[in-house]
Amino acid sequence: MALKTGSTIGILGGGQLGRMMAVAGLQLGYRVVGYAPAGDNVAAEACSDFITADWDDAAALARFTQVCDVVTWEFENVPVATVAALPPALLACPVRALEVAQDRLNEKAFAASLGGTPAPYARVESAADLVAAITDIGKPGILKTARDGYDGKGQWRVRSALEAASVAYPGVTCIYEGFVIYETEFSVILVRGRDGTVKFWDSTANLHEGGMLAQSILPAGALVEAQVPAARELAAKVADALGYVGVLTLEFFATREGPVFNEMAPRVHNSGHWTIEGAATSQFENHIRAICGLPLGGTKTRFGSIEMRNIVGEDALQAHLILAEPGEPHLHLYGKREAREGRKMGHVTRVGHALK
Repeated sequence: MALKTGSTIGILGGGQLGRMMAVAGLQLGYRVVGYAPAGDNVAAEACSDFITADWDDAAALARFTQVCDVVTWEFENVPVATVAALPPALLACPVRALEVAQDRLNEKAFAASLGGTPAPYARVESAADLVAAITDIGKPGILKTARDGYDGKGQWRVRSALEAASVAYPGVTCIYEGFVIYETEFSVILVRGRDGTVKFWDSTANLHEGGMLAQSILPAGALVEAQVPAARELAAKVADALGYVGVLTLEFFATREGPVFNEMAPRVHNSGHWTIEGAATSQFENHIRAICGLPLGGTKTRFGSIEMRNIVGEDALQAHLILAEPGEPHLHLYGKREAREGRKMGHVTRVGHALK
């Protein structure tokens, strides 16, 4: 049964994804209450109410759940213990999705169990393990913390014997991945409704700088388009196996041998921001539709060409100048107070000719 107008959506997390989800929720007639520890919680500006408290604050979580009719999250590093402590009937999506996505070793094994092809990898729990992994898998490769890293954080490249000697085991469980020779990276973003209905947006080619997404482009090119069907097949299997509800993202490397699974994000995704202007229904609105039991919106691309580019760090201080540029720019700034280096401050989307 669909949530009635005026019901309350709870969002765990206070970042820009929560902000854009909250806007979509308000547009559909729902109240939105956010919850996150103290910080630059830009989602609060778009919420009907916002609770600032630690993830393990039982009293605050109780107040949060008492006012919510459904609960979702805006990023995958919300502690599993926090979500598991909430009433299961309130959760739009099973906590299993977080358990898988929060550990790179778990998600690689999970994807492989469903027929996906990850890069060769090994568990690293000691300095000796790291030496063995580099020896067995070879160079180049990349050492990543199994948990908590994002946007290039918690990662160390190993391109040579010299770098292998200089990379120290960081003292936490890691994964060592062999380097994948690829043409480009791409995302498969789907939305799955409560009834199991699945819809996909077109896949963008994704360009990264310093481990962070810099640009997403449509059309993605012939190689990506040829590999999208196989990648979508895996993404649908992942969503079904998890009993997932909402927007789910899987990232892939497009190689000459086919799509190689990189990682998954059980949430709306940076590479899907173009859908706000560029698709029949944005990823944010469809996420709200899904978790509230509403009919899913269409995902058809509306323009012949689309580019989404992130605005990072101090570039945001002059971002309004973008509006004078050609290419019908659509500017989104996230309201973050500190424009520090490497921090996503907003994005701009440019669209080409409209499709009939």
